[in-house]
Amino acid sequence: MLKTISIDHINMSVRNLKESLDFYKKLFGFAVKKEQQKDNSKIIGNDNIKLCLYENPNLEKGNGINHFGFYTENFDKIIETCKSLGVRVLYGGEVNWGKSKSIYVEDPNGYVIELSNKQGGGL
Repeated sequence: MLKTISIDHINMSVRNLKESLDFYKKLFGFAVKKEQQKDNSKIIGNDNIKLCLYENPNLEKGNGINHFGFYTENFDKIIETCKSLGVRVLYGGEVNWGKSKSIYVEDPNGYVIELSNKQGGGL
């Protein structure tokens, strides 16, 4: 499991709430923080990061959010962890931005997640 450090929250639609919950639980260790049954949604995350997931079975893959980023403590374990969980790593692996490095992955809905080794890209 990757150790995520920071982001506040992101609201996003997902095609399959259960599939998305499983993905974020397995890869990041996120737990359900709040059930919102009237909206068929859940707030998930950890002490530092919250995602509000709303189920929309008609959502087109990857529609709505370009990408979002998590600062990760154990950056050196990202590719190994993703391979073990069958998570697709994009752009051939690690991307060097000069002051920081990132690895991009895709969740089951096509949302791209940037995982960085420095908060704010070192800016």
